[in-house]
Amino acid sequence: MSNEAHALPQALDFARAGGTPIAEERIDHRFKGLPPDADGLTVAELAAQRRNLFTGGFATPVLALSAERLEHNLDLMETYATRHGLAFAPHGKTSMAPQLFQRQIEHGAWGITLAVPHQVRVARAYGTERIFLANELVDAAALRWIAAELTADPAFRLVCYVDSVRGVQLMDAALRDAGATRPVDVVVELAAGEGARTGIRTEAECAAVADAVAGVSTLRLVGVAGYEGEVPQANPERVHAWLRRLVSLAVEFDKAGRFAGLEEVVVSAGGSAWFDAVADVFAEIPGLSVPVLKLLRSGAYVSHDDGHYRKLTPFNRVPQEGALEPAFRLWTQVVSRPSAEQAFVNAGKRDAAYDLDLPFAQVVRRDGAERPATGISVTALSDQHAWLATTGEADLEVGDWLGMGLSHPCTSFDKWQLIPLAEADGTVVDYIRTFF
Repeated sequence: MSNEAHALPQALDFARAGGTPIAEERIDHRFKGLPPDADGLTVAELAAQRRNLFTGGFATPVLALSAERLEHNLDLMETYATRHGLAFAPHGKTSMAPQLFQRQIEHGAWGITLAVPHQVRVARAYGTERIFLANELVDAAALRWIAAELTADPAFRLVCYVDSVRGVQLMDAALRDAGATRPVDVVVELAAGEGARTGIRTEAECAAVADAVAGVSTLRLVGVAGYEGEVPQANPERVHAWLRRLVSLAVEFDKAGRFAGLEEVVVSAGGSAWFDAVADVFAEIPGLSVPVLKLLRSGAYVSHDDGHYRKLTPFNRVPQEGALEPAFRLWTQVVSRPSAEQAFVNAGKRDAAYDLDLPFAQVVRRDGAERPATGISVTALSDQHAWLATTGEADLEVGDWLGMGLSHPCTSFDKWQLIPLAEADGTVVDYIRTFF
């Protein structure tokens, strides 16, 4: 598609049935970093002003998402999935931003992957029709709500994991009590190995769980799935071997007639570190009795990062396929320069991801001019301060803005409720609302 066709929708246009239109939310004290003089404006009104991130009254710290890099990443993964014959349900837990869910779907996504019932409720409030819940679901209250959603909306499809006979029993009891009119689609989750996270450890146990599903009317077995990122001591050989186990499980289930009557079988895997291995092995899936939906679930690509995923991305192994671009930058301000070797900026653990890596000092901005953050490194975070070590090369003064790169998209998005979407020159063209 053309860039024009993929242009990000203005906030004014973003409203989904059942949800509070994001465009109509009022700017106020809830939203960090936004201009204090914008209080009372709607998101749409503020977006229409196209303020500049650096001169438009934004207060530090402020997290910005690059409009151009976001669009690049959306395009790249759409192209990758299409090239490899994969359906794509990117993991929405990364951003929990319905605007980005919609952009991902516009870029060809089959649907959105989520992890817990609250996230499903957010996605449904903003109109997501296909959801893959990459987790077990045994909560009776959540199952009652899902049963009601399935009844109310014939177009809604939800697929979730199951990994125990007990789980099947709990789901069945809750759905029967709720008067469910449509079965919930489930996939048997194969564990990535002994000591890994959730999932069934042996193929015999997988068959027993599949038998339990077949014995109830409230559930429908539609495939198999798992998460290769939990393979112990993961390397290409081990990950490929586990993925082939997953495919073999689907083949054996099909031979046993467990998928009779389906229109398609779901085979799903794929985090953000090994999707090249998923593409390799899913290309080997033999013909089954019904078509196979080869469902990839990678999510961190949408913003990528400057640390953990920059190192782990499969595009490092297949550079001919392209490269993701880190789209986040946290803008902070130097508030203290107590010595030639030390400085402090006004952003800390409340503002920056720090679970995998500390932020990375990238650029210094002073009087409208930007230069590399030479001789500056982040050594620690307090709640509201970053500790900077500075060498003799560092040209840094109180009042300077410091732009920092971040590691781990999931714990970057979750600290900000309304994120400016900024073009390269600092023009803010929209605001991304998150719901954590």
